[in-house]
Amino acid sequence: MADRVAQNRRLLRARDAMDRDFALPLDVASLAAIACISESNFIRSFKSTFGETPHRYLQRRRIERAMFLLRTTDRSVTDVCLMCSFSSLGTFSRTFSDIIGESPSAFRARTARGEPPGFQRAEPPENGQRLEPLADPPPLQTMSPVAVVPTCFVRTWARPAHTVTSRAPKSSSFGEAGSGRARVR
Repeated sequence: MADRVAQNRRLLRARDAMDRDFALPLDVASLAAIACISESNFIRSFKSTFGETPHRYLQRRRIERAMFLLRTTDRSVTDVCLMCSFSSLGTFSRTFSDIIGESPSAFRARTARGEPPGFQRAEPPENGQRLEPLADPPPLQTMSPVAVVPTCFVRTWARPAHTVTSRAPKSSSFGEAGSGRARVR
């Protein structure tokens, strides 16, 4: 039990480094060195503890930052891409679409209109049918500002589980552990 707690603390140090330096180019070797374990053991342990590979976690953090920048600034999508440490606009757009479900430009346009996450515009009727307007249309729900969550709550909730079975790892389409790639982007 004490070994597991010590390993979780080392993994938390590596994850904290990823949170702090997500905009820098990070590789598995340096993160494994922070956790004081081998690269392959780091990838396996990180996935079993946090439910996703280090690569996927880092990408998700970068996309979360990109979402914030797209919502709150008027910088171009390319600038946001480079600020979040993506080297290619195509990779950024594909990753953003995989994680969020829409392109960065569509996300920015939707949030600028004040539409909440998951909001879908109605498609026009087919075959020239006309829809009658509502007498009093309901007000469009506006997206509230990003909720401020106390850091102590976030840290408590994000702590690793002490048993592997309490957090089942999610499957990843990236396949980092088996690909032999040692670079985390």
